[in-house]
Amino acid sequence: MSIEVSGITKLYGSQKALNNISFKIEKPEVVGFLGPNGAGKSTMMKILTTYISPNEGHAIVNGFDVNTNKQQVQKSVGYLPEHNPLYLDMYIKEYLTFNAEVYQIEKQRINEVIELTGLTPEAHKKIGQLSKGYRQRVGLANAILHNPDVLILDEPTTGLDPNQLIDIRNLIKTIGKTKTILLSTHIMQEVEAMCDRVIIINKGEIVANKKLKELRNEKQQVVIVEFDYRVEDAFLLKLPKVNQVKNTHDFVYEITFDTTQDMRSHVFDFAHDNALKILQLNQKNSSLENLFRDLTN
Repeated sequence: MSIEVSGITKLYGSQKALNNISFKIEKPEVVGFLGPNGAGKSTMMKILTTYISPNEGHAIVNGFDVNTNKQQVQKSVGYLPEHNPLYLDMYIKEYLTFNAEVYQIEKQRINEVIELTGLTPEAHKKIGQLSKGYRQRVGLANAILHNPDVLILDEPTTGLDPNQLIDIRNLIKTIGKTKTILLSTHIMQEVEAMCDRVIIINKGEIVANKKLKELRNEKQQVVIVEFDYRVEDAFLLKLPKVNQVKNTHDFVYEITFDTTQDMRSHVFDFAHDNALKILQLNQKNSSLENLFRDLTN
């Protein structure tokens, strides 16, 4: 078991940020840690990385207790906090070299993580010269620098443009094939794209802990498609097994099908037959959004 949390409670004065939290995460697994602002997500992540201690309960990370084996936990965990602390006056490679010396790892690893996180074009710059998205990449590079078995990522895609988002998403999915990743995000599409399971927390308590495949609606699916031109709803309603068509904005449509069959190929054929270009084509897990809304409102 990579992460085992049992009965964790955390108080800030009289306010209870976490109330008797328990969950387990195995390796390899990518778990989305979801909840509204102030639900306790960052507090739980800080406990798992030994930044703060719980008032009650215990947590085991890679076999080490976060209360009694803090140094061993820190060596085996990579952490990207919500507010990514960086030395802005340092060059990227200088900053990573500094941290490599702390972890006592070979400097060859620095070039590897720079390439992995797409920092190569900016590697000659100081961190203070970077955009928010590239600073986020530096934080992620530092988190994976020592090749940890567990990654804890607090809002890892914050500030990334759509192209950067795809790159980092693919990197996290690749890492998640061999390691344990716990990540928080407010973006449901990111959960869909990267996670195997979701843990939803609200007001300091876990209200859901489910595999994504368990949340998929058995009777319906929603396909999100963006064309290069506007399409009349009546034409899309002629697609097989269509239940509803909704034009959400501009040339983006949400098409609901009464089937579990993947209908994206039918949407693609429709675009081809009508000389339309597809700018995006995704499935939407309406069950996840509804569950989150029902449990956290």
